[in-house]
Amino acid sequence: MHGLTNQRVMIFFFIIIISLFSSILKYAAGGVCRSTARLDGKVVLITGANSGIGKETALDLAFRGARVILACRDVEKGEEAATEIRTRVGGAKVEVRELDLADTCSIRAFAQRFLREVDHLHILINNAGIMMCPYMKTADGFEMHIGVNHLGHFLLTYLLIGLLKRSAPSRIVVVSSLAHNFGWIRFHDLHSQGSYHSGLAYCQSKLANVLFTRELARRLHGSNVTVNSVHPGTVRSELLRHSTVMSLLFAFFSVFLKTPKEGAQTSAYCAVTEELQSVSGKHFSDCAPAFVAPQGRNEETARKLWDVSCELLGIEWD
Repeated sequence: MHGLTNQRVMIFFFIIIISLFSSILKYAAGGVCRSTARLDGKVVLITGANSGIGKETALDLAFRGARVILACRDVEKGEEAATEIRTRVGGAKVEVRELDLADTCSIRAFAQRFLREVDHLHILINNAGIMMCPYMKTADGFEMHIGVNHLGHFLLTYLLIGLLKRSAPSRIVVVSSLAHNFGWIRFHDLHSQGSYHSGLAYCQSKLANVLFTRELARRLHGSNVTVNSVHPGTVRSELLRHSTVMSLLFAFFSVFLKTPKEGAQTSAYCAVTEELQSVSGKHFSDCAPAFVAPQGRNEETARKLWDVSCELLGIEWD
């Protein structure tokens, strides 16, 4: 057991080193969304947009004239973010809707209201996420990382995919992470009931994001709806609030970390850049194509995860 713990510590120090190196490369290579595309008349939905990368992405797209809907668990914080965006962008069209990705009843209620009140959806950004939290379960009994980061967004996308198709051309952006490189889908213990490590659970959920993107792109071929995943970079954010050690480490190395605005660049790039209109199923970082780990390119695993996700959520999505 002691050896396994040491191995896990080494894995996460390795993640930190690679992430920091990636951030250093970012300063040398750029990574800024330079598209001047306007989004007047377009509708954008962003999950987890009350802070960090999500809020900065919302600000960017509001600047471009989009109607931006912030889907947040904490409505009060969402309203604060919306007020800030309206202050910074004159005439910004920003709305806040309640969405708890840890509760499928909340997701379904959100989607029902959304479909009733919104006629189009041109850009869906699955941005919300949690990182390295203590062992917890969602309202439906899913381990929190896989439940929120993957299954919650899987269900939300399923419920809104018809509207996205009717609004085509449209785009889906899935915020993943470099951490997918260190993830494995543990089909035998997807909810970590046998053993739990918060970092490994996070990595598994980020790999699930990449696999979901790959399989969804295959299924959407020819629909004029594209989906791509992104690694935002190593960003100063609230995601690490559950891990004191990681928070201290990231605080120590904060000079190397991206700001939320910098972290939002690749999400904005995949959402608006004209050259990506027909690009789907790819992974991006620093506004450029990025490496995907072999386990993130495994089509058999992607299809199996799709089927397991549908079974867990009680849906049929062919």
